[in-house]
Amino acid sequence: MKMTMHIDEDVLDRVMKITGAKTKTAAVEIALNEMARRHKMKELFSAGLGLTPDELKNAFDPSSYPEEPQRVMLVAEGPVSHGKPDPA
Repeated sequence: MKMTMHIDEDVLDRVMKITGAKTKTAAVEIALNEMARRHKMKELFSAGLGLTPDELKNAFDPSSYPEEPQRVMLVAEGPVSHGKPDPA
């Protein structure tokens, strides 16, 4: 659907940068979908998934989650410049 909207350019640019959206339309769609997703999550959390607080607490099993992924450290070859002249 085509429509005319007045959107703060700075906010739109920030959303495009954050999301990696290539177009303004894609950025707006991503933002709207994210807002709808957050609202749905809020509704689910408010409902407590139909469990009492004690049942909800007992339903959470941290051991069922996978271990934290291993992190790999990347090392640069040769001197690394941080925008400063080399003291040598």
